[in-house]
Amino acid sequence: MRRTLVVTGLVLGLAALAARPQITEGRQPSLSDQPNTPFKLATFEAEGRVRLGLVLGTRVLDLAGAHQHVVREARIAPMTLPLEMRALIEQYPTVSKRLYQIANYFRANPTTNLPFAFAADQVAYKAPIKYPWNLIAASANYRAHAEGMGEAGAGRPAAPAPQPEAPRAPAAGGFDASAASRVVPDRDAPIMFAKSARSCIIDPNEPFYIVDGRQRTDYEGELAIIMGPRPAYRVPRERALDYVFGYSIMQDLSDRGSERLREVTMFPGTNWFDGKSIDRAAPFGPVIVPKEFLPKGPSDLRLVTRLNGEIVQDARTSNLIWSEPHLIAYVTSRMTLYPGDVILTGTPAGTGMERQKFLKPGDVVTVEVEGIGTLTTPFKALSEKPAVP
Repeated sequence: MRRTLVVTGLVLGLAALAARPQITEGRQPSLSDQPNTPFKLATFEAEGRVRLGLVLGTRVLDLAGAHQHVVREARIAPMTLPLEMRALIEQYPTVSKRLYQIANYFRANPTTNLPFAFAADQVAYKAPIKYPWNLIAASANYRAHAEGMGEAGAGRPAAPAPQPEAPRAPAAGGFDASAASRVVPDRDAPIMFAKSARSCIIDPNEPFYIVDGRQRTDYEGELAIIMGPRPAYRVPRERALDYVFGYSIMQDLSDRGSERLREVTMFPGTNWFDGKSIDRAAPFGPVIVPKEFLPKGPSDLRLVTRLNGEIVQDARTSNLIWSEPHLIAYVTSRMTLYPGDVILTGTPAGTGMERQKFLKPGDVVTVEVEGIGTLTTPFKALSEKPAVP
């Protein structure tokens, strides 16, 4: 009888053990790999080292340290995560579920006193991507801005008269602001231009240096589209969002004709290089929001630009003439966009050109986009720039 009881107990014990959820190697059923915890991504510097970060509320986690902690504490399989933003974008289809696991773990487990967790307002944010292969921008993509620029151009103070032997450039520059009201996005193409990513992108809170004597430097706050892991070429509008990784903020700083470097006579119109490709003219950041955490995308986000605390631009992205899919489809009809490439969607009304009030040393501009964050740029004179060792 005793032997029967022992055998019966053993059988029941084994059966109960078999019925329990099994934790296989590298897997914990309670740690979800779904995007249940929103996060932002950042490149930041802390304790003298530049890191790739996961921003959760008021904390930014060094992704490498946070990952090691979760692997150890949650008993999930180790894997290699990228340590640079563009590489992360390229590998996102593979690593995104691991990022979701990390975010979900720390939602349930506070980051207090962990060496890889920093106060989000105490770190030095860097431009999220250094550097995208391509930085493409849309011009006059808000009707009110286009109309305002037309009025500003008509009332612009006359430039100094050229010498008699120098032919005069066309005064209007070929820009017809009234055409903005007649645009049909499905029929008409946007006007796009390129900025040099390497020469123009600077970090949040990094100064833009106004060349001494230039009096017409202008702010332009913009929503930035960050392209996703697949190269995009000839993408139809209905599939455009499949190629997007996320969203950020950038300024398209411009020079509205401070210097008359040349008379443009062979090709009538504005010389965009002079105005748009000036050094350090693309402050970028502070974060990227993956598109899954902006479920409606940029269809109706509030964008506010402040100059020394005063609101100068206040609009919603629902007022774009050419929407995100239109911009992506048009740009990729001409060129391939690569992971991490940036499309600027255009700036709203209220620029310095429209107000005839331009930037000067000592000014500070902030650009805030709903759901993303705030980008801050101070302005200084070029003579204040530290000498390169």
